[in-house]
Amino acid sequence: MRPGERGAALLTVLMLVSVMAVLSASALERLRLSTRVAANAGAIDQARAFALAAEQIAANRINALVEADPVRTPTGWAGRETALPLPGGIASAVVQDGGNCFNLNSVVGGQAAGPLMARPVGIAQFVALMQILGIGEGEARHVAVSLSDWIDSDNLMQPEGAEDAAYAGRETPYRTPNTLIADPSELRAVAGVTPEIYRKIRPWVCALPVTELSPINVNTLTPEQAPLISMLAPTIVSPARARALLAARPVAGWEGAYQFWQNFSAQGQVVPAEAQAQVGVRTRWFALKLKVRLGDSDVDETALIDATVPPARLVRRSWGETL
Repeated sequence: MRPGERGAALLTVLMLVSVMAVLSASALERLRLSTRVAANAGAIDQARAFALAAEQIAANRINALVEADPVRTPTGWAGRETALPLPGGIASAVVQDGGNCFNLNSVVGGQAAGPLMARPVGIAQFVALMQILGIGEGEARHVAVSLSDWIDSDNLMQPEGAEDAAYAGRETPYRTPNTLIADPSELRAVAGVTPEIYRKIRPWVCALPVTELSPINVNTLTPEQAPLISMLAPTIVSPARARALLAARPVAGWEGAYQFWQNFSAQGQVVPAEAQAQVGVRTRWFALKLKVRLGDSDVDETALIDATVPPARLVRRSWGETL
């Protein structure tokens, strides 16, 4: 062996050992990550299974609630958090009145399977609600009419509205769906809806799978939700007046909506019959929020339950945080 080659074999062996060590470490890291991903996926699947079970429990409770009084839904349940202990975790469920909101699909009339046409009453109520929330009349009308164009079956643009042509020139062009919206987050794609406007109106709106005007239950409505009453007749019912009436509501609630409106008729104020008909004391739609924590995994679910005809049935479910 020449003097210059002395130790070359040892260096080669050391280099091979180093390469093998790096490869082994990389393989072990990938194995660790794969194991963790598989474990997380299993935990999420298990958490979702628990959430589905919690749905059924909630539906059974809603059935019992509705059957307790077919005329007037009992009070005291809305917004109450219920804890559900689980093996290795916990779940919480909150049920709200799913009709105490502005139904975005009420800006049109007609059946979901048939032609949908603009509904002036629904548009006017949406405009009134946005004005109460501090949005200018021009912006509010543009949003409401554009939403009506977004949902209605035709491609004829209403004054101040927006149809396909308004969206075709955008950086990412798209078309109007011409059908009912399934989630309030779709509102962000409607012409005139800025992030600020969406942030203001999001807590007040919902997307019921029908075109009916918002079915407000004055026995489950909170004083903070007074604008939902005021939007029905803004020139007669101010938010402050509605808030005061809701705060003075009987403990067991009003026996009928007529008792609520008597506060105005007694003073000679006439509320339009269509607005009065929207208010009731029976809840049809129930909004369910579930949060399941299993180990280090969290699963959030929101669901809409229809209790029109027993047994109550799930009509929509979504996973993840509310947008």
